[in-house]
Amino acid sequence: MDNLFDIDFLELGVKADRIRQRMWGKKTFFVKNLHLNYTNICVSKCRFCAFQKDEGEDGAYIFEIDHMLRYVAEKAPDACEIHIVGGLHPSKPFSFYTDAVSALKSAYPEKTIKAFSAVEIAYFAGISGLSENDVLKKLKKAGLEMMPGGGAEIFDPEVRNIICPEKITAEHWQRIHETAHENGIFTNATMLYGHIEKDEHIMRHLDSVRNLQEKTGGFLAFIPLAFHPENTFLSDLFPATGVDDLKTIAVSRIMLENVPHIKAYWVMLGEKTAQTALRFGADDLDGTIIKENITHAAGAKSSEGLVVDTLVDIVSSAGLTAVERDAFYNEIKVYG
Repeated sequence: MDNLFDIDFLELGVKADRIRQRMWGKKTFFVKNLHLNYTNICVSKCRFCAFQKDEGEDGAYIFEIDHMLRYVAEKAPDACEIHIVGGLHPSKPFSFYTDAVSALKSAYPEKTIKAFSAVEIAYFAGISGLSENDVLKKLKKAGLEMMPGGGAEIFDPEVRNIICPEKITAEHWQRIHETAHENGIFTNATMLYGHIEKDEHIMRHLDSVRNLQEKTGGFLAFIPLAFHPENTFLSDLFPATGVDDLKTIAVSRIMLENVPHIKAYWVMLGEKTAQTALRFGADDLDGTIIKENITHAAGAKSSEGLVVDTLVDIVSSAGLTAVERDAFYNEIKVYG
């Protein structure tokens, strides 16, 4: 496999931008969404995570279901997508999660419930005694409509064994997403870069995503996630540079022509780098992202949510056309 990272930086951007424009023209997508990080209490102690707390530790929290309902009403009543991920809580039964999804969907039927990473799905299977297929079926019946792509990190087993040995394997992550796709649940895929990985690890990760997409067609978007080392065991590392970010976005677009959308996740990239990434292959800024906690716990300096006018300005000042979408990329409004 050729290493696309060896291509000249600007040439790489041009190649990726051509693919992006062939697929989407000048359209650049965003969604009004709310991140509901329902607990930071987690039995898994991933070494790169600055969000995790033990039960009873200072700063630990859990949203009960009535709190979740109030949180959505207070923080983002006009959001069309609720993005739900959290820690692996040691004492909540699986019924807590199905009840939460059901309550949220009943209270907000117009909002898409995008919930639970593959790591959480595997954990729910473990605490319930159900198969992962049955876990997904029960969550779907309760109102789950999509899954995010978290927990993929880097698929390479040697790197994974250093940064997150507690997490499910890459093969397990892929199997859960394949099962979700078989159940009619669209998902996203992610990759964590900017830590101890090398170019070849990124290339192999992208190749695995491409192969699974070829098999199932169930990924809507791919999100390269820049690692934030602050408050983690890798705090001595320098964060990924702007060039690293843009090259990774571009390589992702070139490698994953069978995945419709590449996100420039402004929470991790920062608004200015995310804007530049729109000319390096990305076609989606994600969204308003009211109130993301996990990345900010690791030192992200981006805003804690953006208003629509700001997102539209980021897109239009890059010479592109902002398109508000729903969770499934149906167009809601085209700006200018």
